[in-house]
Amino acid sequence: MEQVLVENEVQQVKLLDSVNDDHGGVIVELSEAMDLKVFALMLKASIALWRSQGKRGVWIKIPIELINLAEAAVKEGFWFHHAEPKYLMLAFWIPEGAHTLPANASHCVSIVAFVMNNKREVLVVQEKCGKFRGTGIWKFPTGGVDEGEDICAGAIREVKEETAIDTEFVEVLAFWQSHKSFFEKSNLHFVCMLRPLSFDIQKQESEIEDAQVTFCQRSLSNTKVM
Repeated sequence: MEQVLVENEVQQVKLLDSVNDDHGGVIVELSEAMDLKVFALMLKASIALWRSQGKRGVWIKIPIELINLAEAAVKEGFWFHHAEPKYLMLAFWIPEGAHTLPANASHCVSIVAFVMNNKREVLVVQEKCGKFRGTGIWKFPTGGVDEGEDICAGAIREVKEETAIDTEFVEVLAFWQSHKSFFEKSNLHFVCMLRPLSFDIQKQESEIEDAQVTFCQRSLSNTKVM
């Protein structure tokens, strides 16, 4: 409990449940529905206590079903840090001066699959969607790496999804960085060399217009990486 001034009266207000983080701050994970005004009082009282304790950053994780509580947090000075399908994370900095809280993730990671057989033929596709749709341009299989997925596993998965070809990861040939590619985020692209383990191409109906193998020397002159 913490004492706060409410309409010129000092009242005892319950504090929010929190855990300390490793950087002198606290983390609050909301799980129970409550009245917006009650939450606002609890938050104000909790901030007063954290300030007296010398805490620094405050993180509040709000599940999507309690998103109405975000209004009270924003009025106290919290800002949106990041959002996921089932929750919103807000942040607050107690000390005076600029905060040192880490920014939200700034990069996406994608792969470009260079699949070559022992005849020096490489696997290429034409897209049904994306910027090359309808252009007739052949390109290497590409795609985003999933959360928690290794780059090599992502390359193998993308080739399998787009062409039904099983592959074995060999090595990373190159990588490059681009900026403002998706919702103003940067992107890291890894060109991965793969060895085919199967040879029956079956194009992905939802995303791929066509797929084939072509001789390497010719393909490198008229085939797009991305």
